[in-house]
Amino acid sequence: MLFAIFFAFWRFMQIITLIPTMGMLAYFVNGYVQLNQLTPNYVLVLFIVSVLALAWAVYTLFSYHRSSANATFVSVIDLLFVGAFIGASWALRFIAGADCTHIVAGDPYDVSFGPFGSASISTWDASTDKTCAMLKASFAFGIMNCVFFFTTSVLACLHGDRMSSSDRTTYYRETHHHRHGRRSSRSPHSRQSTHSHRRVYV
Repeated sequence: MLFAIFFAFWRFMQIITLIPTMGMLAYFVNGYVQLNQLTPNYVLVLFIVSVLALAWAVYTLFSYHRSSANATFVSVIDLLFVGAFIGASWALRFIAGADCTHIVAGDPYDVSFGPFGSASISTWDASTDKTCAMLKASFAFGIMNCVFFFTTSVLACLHGDRMSSSDRTTYYRETHHHRHGRRSSRSPHSRQSTHSHRRVYV
């Protein structure tokens, strides 16, 4: 039960961050397609990884019973996505130091308070580069999903080890019970045959 809660929580976090990532990168892919130009690798790689990761996260969340039964397989796939997101974020690393928002001082204006005097108030204007901001947000979501998928990979691995150990314990108990039952079923027969053998010679 505890595994289900943590697993579902981190899967929701992955889906929540992957949907805007896929949407923002799809905007860039569509723009390059309309201009009949090749999409840059730093956009295309993260877009493909985000689409595949989103499909995998949704599938494993809504088919939880299969995911819990194949926890080791889920752990391996999540670990592969960790590597994929690391590579995609590395390709987009140049955007990390970019300054996407510029704040400049505007024209000050005076406010009169009558007999109490006046005050000069400065205004500030902020301009944001949309392309830079979207790429930087996608880069941040890619880094976050590295952590999220690593967390679900560890959770699935621990759940898989627990499932395998419980299966081995159950198999040992069933085997031990079966052997004990065979021995108990053989003992009356062996005793009866011994008594009959004695009766023949008596």
